[in-house]
Amino acid sequence: MSERKRILTGDRPTGKLHLGHYVGSLQKRVELQEKYDTILIIADLHMLTTKPNREAIEQITENARGMVLDYLAAGIDPEKVSIYLQSAIPEVYELNLIFEMLVTVNRLNRVPSLKDMARAANISDEEMPLGLLGYPVLQAADILLPRAHLVPVGKDNESHVEVTREIARRFNHLYGEVFPVPDCLVGDVPTLVGTDGQAKMSKSIGNCIYLSDDEAAVNKKVKSMYTDPNRVSADVPGTVEGNPVFIYHDAFNPDKAEVEDFKQRYREGKVGDVDVKQSLAKAINNLLAPMRERYAHYAADTGFVDQVILDGTETMRSYARETMQEVRKAMGFAGSWNRLRRSAEKRAKKQG
Repeated sequence: MSERKRILTGDRPTGKLHLGHYVGSLQKRVELQEKYDTILIIADLHMLTTKPNREAIEQITENARGMVLDYLAAGIDPEKVSIYLQSAIPEVYELNLIFEMLVTVNRLNRVPSLKDMARAANISDEEMPLGLLGYPVLQAADILLPRAHLVPVGKDNESHVEVTREIARRFNHLYGEVFPVPDCLVGDVPTLVGTDGQAKMSKSIGNCIYLSDDEAAVNKKVKSMYTDPNRVSADVPGTVEGNPVFIYHDAFNPDKAEVEDFKQRYREGKVGDVDVKQSLAKAINNLLAPMRERYAHYAADTGFVDQVILDGTETMRSYARETMQEVRKAMGFAGSWNRLRRSAEKRAKKQG
């Protein structure tokens, strides 16, 4: 194993990434790739928890390519980061099964985000699939298979990482020290409000600004953003707190003096929404401009993204084989198999 500590994080390949993904986790991944061995997972098996249909599975390839392009556009360096396809690692299934024995149903029922995921997928409590209930267990297998030390995640996955920490401790207590107990790192903006004022930016709702949006699309979306509904004209004092436009200014406008000036004048009724939004659109476009250039560069290199995924998956396979060898040894399975094999070989020699 490398002397550097390791990161494991990633996303389900459900489509394009948006600004919520960027501030929630992706920005941290870019920053930390210089200090950690970084592994990004294309978590296609997790899609089965809410979309167990053939159509969704057939979309994985193109969605994965687009997602990886977003990673590279955001600044992920393919020379420093391994990006792999989850379903191509057989050891994931094996470790998931072992970990399922180390956690109770009652514990998983206390994970708050699972009910939110079920509601988003229109799944009632009575229809909750075992796989969705066990979502955090599969995540634990993802994280601990490469023996990661740090997991950059969005706010909604923080409770999942806590399950991983408990499983790691439980396994180590029963069988010996195999796994590090990983730390969780939440982004600077744990949950980004949607452009429509909803509590969370979400692809399913359509209240997103995507990393791949062009300048015109960003301008249009910012122009139509939800703001203070009680402010009917620019000379009416407005509310800054909880106002999505100012939440975005705090997150994406590096000119903090300008932001504070806008806030003061907004509260006093001395600046209009149009001016505030135009400045915000400019700040977001400045952030996305280099991403658009990198996206175009990598997209023009036919087959490059596929090679990145292939190389990353091969790297992850080596980590997975090494970890599972240690797991089987710690649990005693390797000894049982070797004793059976030696006994059978001894008998075959006698008969031969």
